Amino acid sequence: VQLQAFGGGSVQAGGSLRLSCAVSGINFRLVTVAWYRQVPGKGRELVGTITSNSTTNYADSVKGRSTISRDNVRNTLYLQMNNLKPEDAAVYYCNLNSYGRQFWGQGTLVTVSS
Repeated sequence: VQLQAFGGGSVQAGGSLRLSCAVSGINFRLVTVAWYRQVPGKGRELVGTITSNSTTNYADSVKGRSTISRDNVRNTLYLQMNNLKPEDAAVYYCNLNSYGRQFWGQGTLVTVSS
């Protein structure tokens, strides 16, 4: 199983970014996938999840500003982030859990300037 995240970058506060995560090696349409983020010195924080039937859940910190979606044809997970705040700056990781085993993408860096 491989996950490859991309789309990070540097934006000003109030701006938007869309992160993508290409997934291979698993029947993508059947799994719940997630986005996490991490800042130096802290643990990984769950940003949100999307189930196989596209039910989503979000952390309170991003709720209303972020949308997780999936394309089961392209085997790709997305995270649309709007109205970005400096506290959203982090390395963002995509994740899936298959039979109790965690798989992670390599992370993509988001910086937000005030």
